[in-house]
Amino acid sequence: MTHDDQSGLDWRGAIPVSRRFDDPYFSLAGGLDETRHVFLAGNDLPARLRPGFHVAETGFGTGLNLLALAQVATVPVHFTSFEAFPMTVKELARAHAAFPELAVLAAELRAGWGAATFRVGQVTAEIVTGDARETLPAWGGRADAWFLDGFSPAKNPELWSDALMAEVGRHTAPGGSFATYTAAGHVRRALATAGFAVERTPGFAGKRHMSRGIKP
Repeated sequence: MTHDDQSGLDWRGAIPVSRRFDDPYFSLAGGLDETRHVFLAGNDLPARLRPGFHVAETGFGTGLNLLALAQVATVPVHFTSFEAFPMTVKELARAHAAFPELAVLAAELRAGWGAATFRVGQVTAEIVTGDARETLPAWGGRADAWFLDGFSPAKNPELWSDALMAEVGRHTAPGGSFATYTAAGHVRRALATAGFAVERTPGFAGKRHMSRGIKP
């Protein structure tokens, strides 16, 4: 494992691991396949995409979820991600090297990195930097689908608090949805309290369960 003192990252090959949260940024069992299973299929995407559809996310990380969305989006959609510790372009490039099929889209992401908004394929993206406990309540938007992709609730509990899940609910359009890799009971209960009809479904690569839900 290699070590990057500036960013607080360790690397297992192309996979960045946060030293701050002791958690990898994407699945060691196949990050892109996990994103497709959890966040795309979990939100019934791309079937629901229409012009102006808005996806929001907690935890941008390497941008893999944005890239997977851009790969399937055939109409103009919006993407807002809340990220406390953004990577550098150099770190993004190292992580993106693990996904050669996304190379063209990944280059678009890195070219726009740092701008207020940037385009990746058909997706117009905005990265809101800072603590989501402050930035999400102040956000003026509402999402049609949420990718809840912070580090593990056991290691990064502040991104899965009842208060923050309530804000996710408050910033979801009627009929909107969420999906997440975690099936932690307190997260599911908080999302149910936030107004979602929550269900557990099979997880990715041997993980027993994940969670998804719709706001009626």
